[in-house]
Parts: sequence; C-alpha cells; structure tokens
Amino acid sequence: MAQTTTEKEFSFFNELTNRVDQYFEKSGKNRWGDWRIHIKSAVLISALIASYVTLVFFTPVWYVSIVLCAVLGLTLAGIGFNVMHDSAHGSYSRYPWLNNLMGHSLNVMGGDVHLWKTKHNMVHHNFTNVVGVDDDIDITPVLRVSPQQEKRSFHKYQHIYAFLLYATNYFFWVYYFDYKKYFSGKIGVTKIKKYTVGQHISFWLTKVGYLGVFVALPIYMVGLVPMLIGYVTTLLVCGIVIAVVFQLAHVVEETTFYDNLKSRQHLDSDWAVQQINTTSNFAMNNKIVSWFTGGLNFQVEHHLFPRISHIHYPELSKIVQEMCTQFGVQYNAHRTVLQAVRSHVVHLKQLGNAQ
Repeated sequence: MAQTTTEKEFSFFNELTNRVDQYFEKSGKNRWGDWRIHIKSAVLISALIASYVTLVFFTPVWYVSIVLCAVLGLTLAGIGFNVMHDSAHGSYSRYPWLNNLMGHSLNVMGGDVHLWKTKHNMVHHNFTNVVGVDDDIDITPVLRVSPQQEKRSFHKYQHIYAFLLYATNYFFWVYYFDYKKYFSGKIGVTKIKKYTVGQHISFWLTKVGYLGVFVALPIYMVGLVPMLIGYVTTLLVCGIVIAVVFQLAHVVEETTFYDNLKSRQHLDSDWAVQQINTTSNFAMNNKIVSWFTGGLNFQVEHHLFPRISHIHYPELSKIVQEMCTQFGVQYNAHRTVLQAVRSHVVHLKQLGNAQ
C-alpha cells in the first residue's frame, strides 16, 4: 500500500530526527555551543567595547570615527546573530542561567529578550511565512512580500526602495515596535505572555539605559551633531545587515508563503516540510559568512532544529539534504550572498508588478 501524504511527512521528520540523533551519538558531540562560540562571543563583545570606548572617550578624526561607527553597527548585528540568537533558543550552553544571561545581550542592543522570544521562538518558528500570523513578514502596506498580501500601486517600485527601508529596521525596532508590542500586549494576532514584575523593570531599565549609553553620554562627550552622524551610521549599518540576512532566508523566489485561513490544519500535519518550503540557505560554503551570521545562512537547519547550536549546522545540512533528496522535498539554497540578494530583488519585483 502506498504511503499517504501525511504518513510520508511524519516519517520524513521522524527519520530526519533519528539520523541527527545518530550523528551526535557517533561523533560524541553535544548539541550546545562549545569553545568556538565562546571565543566568538569574546571577540564580538570585545570589539563592541573597544569601538564604543574609542568613539566616545578617545574620539578619532571624523573619517576614522565614521568607519568605527560602521564597525560598531556590524558588531551589534554580529552579537545579535551569534550570542543572543543561540542563547534565546537555549542552544548557546547546556546551562539555562548562561543562556538567560547571554540572551540579555539583546537588551544591551536596546531590544527586549522577553518580547523577542515570543516574536521569534513562538510565532515566527511555528508559523513561518504564514500571512497574518508571522510578524516578520507583516510589513504591509510598505512592502508586499507574499502573493496573499494586498497589492498597492507603489509596490512596483519596492525592489528599488526596499533596502532603504531595511536600513531603518533597527531604529524602528528599538524606538517603535518594541513599545507597540509592550503596550498592546500582542505581536500581530498573538498575545504576549504576561510580564512579571522583574520583566517590566528589565524592559524599562533597558530602554532608559540604552538611551543613556548610546545617546546621552555620547552627546555629553562629543556633542550633538557628531553624535547624530555617528549614531545614525551605526543604526543604518546594523539595521540593513539584520534585515537582509532575514530576507535572504525567507523572502526569495523559491520560498513558499501560506495563507493563514487555509493553512492552520496543513501546518499541524507537516510542520517540518513547511519549514523547509518557507526557508532558504545561502553561501553555505563561505566560512566568513557562516561565522558572522551565526549560522543563519543555514536557515533550513536552524528552523528544523532551533535548539541545536549553529556550530553544528554545516554537518547537519548534509543529513537534511540527503533526506530531502530521498523524500522528494525541495531544499532551497543559493550558492552565494549575491545570488540570494538577486533572488530577493527579483521576488520583490515580481510581486510588485503582479496583480
């Protein structure tokens, strides 16, 4: 008797899980981060401190300062990709207290780790590319990233202006979206778990502390205009890097988008296949990209196994690709960053011109 679709899908993920388990058993490795992620954390955190101290207390000439501000923006993005992301998923360390501590590196960046865990871990990972639920693709009416979203006349230019919007991503995240979610108690249609007293205090200490460290103190030390130029540079660099890495992982020609009303039952039956359909890898053989993005260029493996540290994704990708070939599931990947960017731009252009 032939397998039904549901049986095939369930056997796919069961078999995939078994093979991943066997990989860890045979290799003797654990699923968390090891010395590699600790060294990377030390490098990134040291770069953050060095850049900030140099800019604020030993301010170099303007052109050197601009470069350092860009480096600061890249470093903040790198900490988000590597330190915060694994920690918030519980894969940075086997020790929950260390995951919790390092997860609060997001608060150093001006965000709120409690909000992020709901937005990312609960919503985005369970309902990836589901229109009306996944808050990460809910950027309408400014951009149309899914065929299920309403078409506006100005969308025909979105492939041109999109990257300008991406550059403002970090600014709006810190100064608008966090507050909107905090006061509404919702992320899209999903209710946020009630804050504890400690989490309320953490939220407001984060916001006030961030303003003090990244705005007030620099104004006092270097003046308003130099602070604005440097701060805007940092925000734009960090914002565009974070936004582009996400878009290349989920908003390209090959990825699938689901309509909320039609997909809930479907998602319940084949979650793993849906994760693969809605996700794409890029630059898998580029060790520099993999290092900087914290393995988020292996987005397929991350979505299938979010509680496994990114240091294992290159090896896990071999297992996943083999399984996809065996079960006839399309494995999305672009060879380089530029190929992925091109695919994203083409996707935006097609949706902007389609009816």
